[in-house]
Amino acid sequence: MIDTAPAPATARTESAPPRKRRIRPGRLGVHAFLMTVSLAFLAPLLLAVYASLRPYDETSQHGYFSLPKKLSFDYYQQAFSDSGMTKYFINTLIIAVPGVIVTLFFASFVAFAVARLNMRGSIVLLMLFTAGNLLPQQVIVTPLYVMFNRIPLPYWMSDSMTMFDSYWAVVSVQVGFQIGFCVFVLANFMRTLPKEILEAAIVDGASVWTQYWRVTLPLCRPALAALGTLQFTWMYNDFLWALVFISDGDKLPITSALNNLRGQFFTDYNLLAAGSVIVALPTLIVFLLLQRHFIAGLTLGSSKG
Repeated sequence: MIDTAPAPATARTESAPPRKRRIRPGRLGVHAFLMTVSLAFLAPLLLAVYASLRPYDETSQHGYFSLPKKLSFDYYQQAFSDSGMTKYFINTLIIAVPGVIVTLFFASFVAFAVARLNMRGSIVLLMLFTAGNLLPQQVIVTPLYVMFNRIPLPYWMSDSMTMFDSYWAVVSVQVGFQIGFCVFVLANFMRTLPKEILEAAIVDGASVWTQYWRVTLPLCRPALAALGTLQFTWMYNDFLWALVFISDGDKLPITSALNNLRGQFFTDYNLLAAGSVIVALPTLIVFLLLQRHFIAGLTLGSSKG
């Protein structure tokens, strides 16, 4: 018996040429706008990199926007050696790394209590932490300066026997001012987590610490990565608090190392540009390492399901 059944419809659809997606004028306008804004933000960095590769005599004679006659990395080697950046990089890590870890730990603990535990006044507590970000930091510079000079510390913690002129002062201020923003972000994120997960942990007999450390925190990894990237960038680039609370030049962070590249009567701005690019590299490396988690943290709540 001959089978005269027609061929399946899928065979025809597979052989059909793919339909071209029509590009809308509005989408082209959005992409053009985004490219323009991106180039505007990248222009200072690209100009600094371009200037750091050229001799100062050439740019002073022909201008910074002229075509180069010679490109080299000599300024980078000179900037790294003349400014003593290794020491200042270590000082910055001593301030930024503990500051980020302590800030995220305390902020996540407070956010868990506010968002996941049934406690009275949680909304008021969250408002207080958020309102702390509205206080201008420069307003309390003088009170903090006086207070840190009067808080004693043992010699093994501070050479000055007080919190002044020590890393403890800078780290404590960084934690105090950044914890409010982190509490606000983490509390809002924890409220989006399914309550059934925490209820199941309670039924299994999990303590409050287990609910926080082993149940909630692993689910907050994208938010913690995004906040960690931002906090490290802010603490790394800070210049005010270290300048106010540290008097010993050997304890200053990397942002102050650029001052060593300025001469008394003459400043080579191409050398200064090379030093600025070197200083900016660690934050760029941190962002590239945490890029996937950082983008995931920024897009949280943008879609349902």
